[in-house]
Amino acid sequence: MRIPAHAVCTAIREDIVSGVFEPGARLTEELLARRYGVSRVPVREALRTLESEGFVTTRRHAGACVAEPTEQEAADLLELRLLLEPLAAARAARRRTEGHLKVLRGLVRLGQERARRGQGEDLRSLGGWFHETLAQASGSPGLISLLTQMRHKVAWMYSVQAPARPVDSWAEHGAIVDAIVRGDAERARALTALHADRAAGAHRLRVRISQHAVNTASGPH
Repeated sequence: MRIPAHAVCTAIREDIVSGVFEPGARLTEELLARRYGVSRVPVREALRTLESEGFVTTRRHAGACVAEPTEQEAADLLELRLLLEPLAAARAARRRTEGHLKVLRGLVRLGQERARRGQGEDLRSLGGWFHETLAQASGSPGLISLLTQMRHKVAWMYSVQAPARPVDSWAEHGAIVDAIVRGDAERARALTALHADRAAGAHRLRVRISQHAVNTASGPH
C-alpha cells in the first residue's frame, strides 16, 4: 500500500520537532525512504512541503537539510502568533458551531478540574487541544493552516515552562470561551491577546540558533 506524502511529511516534521533530526542535519531521500519504509517519491514531495513551511532548507552541494532558524526568526514567530491567535478568537465568536462550543467548554471544565487538583501532567496536552479547537472554530481555512504550522514551529524552537498558577491560566481560557459563547468578538480578541502575551514569557529557545543572517541561512557553509 502506497503511503501518501502527507503522512511522510507529518512523520518527518515530528522527527524534526522532537529533535531526532537536529538543525543543520542532512536529509537525504535515501535515508528518509529507508527510515519510513517508503519510496523516494513521497519523501521528495514531503521535503518540498516542509521547505515551504520553513522546517527544511536546500543547500548547494548538500541538498535538503533541517533549517537553522535565526534568533530573529524565532522572535518573529512568537510575535506573529500574538497577532493571529486573537484574530482567530474574534472570528470564532462570529463563526463557531455548537460542536466547537461543546468541545471548548469540555476542555475548560477538564483543565480547570485538573489544575485545581494539581494534575499538571495532562494540562499541556489539554492546552494544545484547546488552542487547536479555538483555531478550528475561526472557520477560516487559511488562518487554521497558519496557526497549525506555527504551533509545530513553536514546539520545535521553544521549550515552554508550565504556568506558575495553572488555575489562573485555565480561568483565562474559560473567560475566552464565555466571550465566544456570547458572540463578543472584541472581548474574545482582547482576552486572547492578553493570555497569549502572558504565555509568551514562558517560552525559552531550545534549538541551536544559526549565526547566519536570515537572507543567507540557506546558503553554503
